[in-house]
Amino acid sequence: MRVMAQIAMVMNLDKCIGCHTCSVTCKQTWTNRSGMEYAWFNNVETRPGQGYPRRYADQDKWQGGWELDRRGRLKLKQGGRLKKLLTIFGNPVQPTVQDYYEPWTYDYRTLTDAPLGDDYPVAGPRSLLSGKPMDVKWSANWDDNLGGMPEHGTRDPVVERMQAEVGEKVRFAFEQTFMFYLPRICEHCLNPACVAACPSGAIYKRAEDGIVLVDQDDCRGWRQCVTGCPYKKIYFNHRTGKAEKCTFCYPRIEVGLPTVCSETCVGRLRYLGVLLYDADKVTAAASVQDEKDLYEAQLGVFLDPDDPEVRRAAERDGIAYDWIEAARRSPVRALISTYRIALPLHPEFRTMPMVWYIPPLSPVVEAVSAAGHDGEQAGNLFGAIDALRIPIAYLAELFTAGDPAPVRASLDRLAAMRSHMRDLNLGRTPDGSAAGAVGMTPEQIEEMYHLLAIAKYEDRYVIPTAAAGDARRLEESALPDGCSLDYEDGPGMGGDGPFGADSGRKSLPLVSVESFHIMRRRQTSDDPGDAQ
Repeated sequence: MRVMAQIAMVMNLDKCIGCHTCSVTCKQTWTNRSGMEYAWFNNVETRPGQGYPRRYADQDKWQGGWELDRRGRLKLKQGGRLKKLLTIFGNPVQPTVQDYYEPWTYDYRTLTDAPLGDDYPVAGPRSLLSGKPMDVKWSANWDDNLGGMPEHGTRDPVVERMQAEVGEKVRFAFEQTFMFYLPRICEHCLNPACVAACPSGAIYKRAEDGIVLVDQDDCRGWRQCVTGCPYKKIYFNHRTGKAEKCTFCYPRIEVGLPTVCSETCVGRLRYLGVLLYDADKVTAAASVQDEKDLYEAQLGVFLDPDDPEVRRAAERDGIAYDWIEAARRSPVRALISTYRIALPLHPEFRTMPMVWYIPPLSPVVEAVSAAGHDGEQAGNLFGAIDALRIPIAYLAELFTAGDPAPVRASLDRLAAMRSHMRDLNLGRTPDGSAAGAVGMTPEQIEEMYHLLAIAKYEDRYVIPTAAAGDARRLEESALPDGCSLDYEDGPGMGGDGPFGADSGRKSLPLVSVESFHIMRRRQTSDDPGDAQ
């Protein structure tokens, strides 16, 4: 047993309202400069939909992730060393700007400088790449809220797989279709294909917290990582010639603050915490023969921090005491391993993703009530899950490689929670049948409800800080040359904004660790005076 710690995230899709606040705040923090106009480290997709970039989940086309060879060993789907060597100067298997979208702005100057005439001047769209007039044909959220679904819906790779397996055509008529929002960031995988695909070794997984980063000094712009990542969450900065990706806001994580996308999430749907896992089991778990066994295999990699043997092994392997305690209190561990309602995104890619999702249940109550029945009675809820407007088969293709059993079990527990808490809220004493039907106790149901519905800031984000001895090293103002990211066009350190030149701040003041702690106190304090 080799114990390692990982900062992980869980998102409750029942709470996502598709406001894109997380996307905008992440954009302004990390990609607001020339060369990264098209990049969204965080984006919110409408499902069903093609995603961003278009059809990113179609690995027959994009060759991302891992697969098993004839001996049952893991190998990169994009090919081995020889194939990469032959294509290293011109990698043909990666999205083009048309698969993302050509970023644009509007020629607002025309509105003020146009000569007097009989017609009104128009601020036409202009490409941020070439500066030339262009026709807007696609964007990062072009099919948001089912936009263009009759035309584009059938091109969703998940829909294609579901139709092939179930043999039933998904209907995209407005009154028959379904939708939900899916926020996506880098998965910071336990078995990252991007790390293995990088010829220069510039991408690495941090041993202390599992965050996957790109060393900008070592990156040579081969772009093999773009192909290797099956989630297509690595972007190429065409100005600097470097690859960039979600950093999991590690400067904030190091001082115990949540990521920017979590901090600004309107629906409070994100949870952050520590998971302990056995690094010696990762390869075996990613190599199971049947894709439908990958979910259970990854659960088997996680360790129980309440187990004395695990605690001793963690201390032996250098895991700090406060990290072990954080793992015990982790909301992520509770949602993934204890209540087992969170599921991984596309486990069939065999990267062991560490951003998990609670599948949406919302439409079921309305569907039952519309039929004239009690929408929150346990028996009615359990029976209605099979008839969800969002098909379980679709959710299974998204989260469990096509196995409907874990999805059904997760939805059953969420339905049991609704029924149990309805009885409590109406002043009735629950008989425990709803909890017992899903293998839980009433106390567990109420604890799960507290975490999902009314948990405070410090309950949703349980993030241990970096060691006190590292505080001075982490303080940006103490570095002789400033922050390691503080160079021209460096990630997240100013430069041009998302709408081209002069739309962003040219420089940012140095921020000390103490400033991060002040922000944390403001967020967690119940005293309004602390917000001053």
